Amino acid sequence: MQGAFFGAGAVVAAYVYGPGKGGKAFATVMGGLTVATILGSPLGTFIGQNAGWRVMYWTVAAIGLLAGAALVAWLPRTGDLRGGSVTNELGALRSKDVWVMVVVAALGISSIFAVYTFIGPFVTDAARSDAALIPVALAVFGIGMAVGNHLGGRVADRYAHRGLTYGYGSVLVLLVIIGVAGDDLVILLPCLFGVGATMMFAIPTIQVRLTSLAPDAPTLMGALNLAALNLANSLGAIGGAITLGAGWGTLSTVWAGFVFTAAGLALYAVTIGRTRPSR
Repeated sequence: MQGAFFGAGAVVAAYVYGPGKGGKAFATVMGGLTVATILGSPLGTFIGQNAGWRVMYWTVAAIGLLAGAALVAWLPRTGDLRGGSVTNELGALRSKDVWVMVVVAALGISSIFAVYTFIGPFVTDAARSDAALIPVALAVFGIGMAVGNHLGGRVADRYAHRGLTYGYGSVLVLLVIIGVAGDDLVILLPCLFGVGATMMFAIPTIQVRLTSLAPDAPTLMGALNLAALNLANSLGAIGGAITLGAGWGTLSTVWAGFVFTAAGLALYAVTIGRTRPSR
């Protein structure tokens, strides 16, 4: 359902913004995810810690109902949003470049989750700070995501590669800093902001590149982008768990993210990054 929602959401946003603003449109859709990270995750953690997990889930359900009502009330009703045929959409899956781009996204974005999944242990075990600071760290990460997403949407519409290459390259530097000195909260918190910002900076460019590779399947490309992010979620968490299981320390999870993102950037450089996108 998540992939279908974001795929359709990307098409609706692109319709609202108009031609040539696909990056900004997708950034707007992803903006909801960043708001959820800034407010939802810290608030959910706070509610769970103080009122129990049942209250937290009822709160999520209530917010979901409000979101559904908002869609019914404000979603544009026009024949332009009926979409194309399923055959045309699925035909895009025959493109090798589309699948390469999905792999680039899944590998590169995994560093978000090699960090975000383990923010709690970073704060309490590595930085030896109180657990009450975990919601603060989550919010800092989410604010970074919001800033990066906002800027990345505009860069994606102007430049073919910069959003992805700058985003991936910058996060590699930040991961090294966390791995070496992340046990200091003064260093950890700005780096958490930076990881969220640099990775979200890349995501709108990924969407624009996917759409340029399969312009007749915008809904499916939006869904594939989210599918890649979900795969990245698994890769980052699994890679981090492997490093922890090996006894390499709490901050070692960032090195798993480093390896994945470096591989994604290298793959992009030798394949999709050499091609000119169709607008």
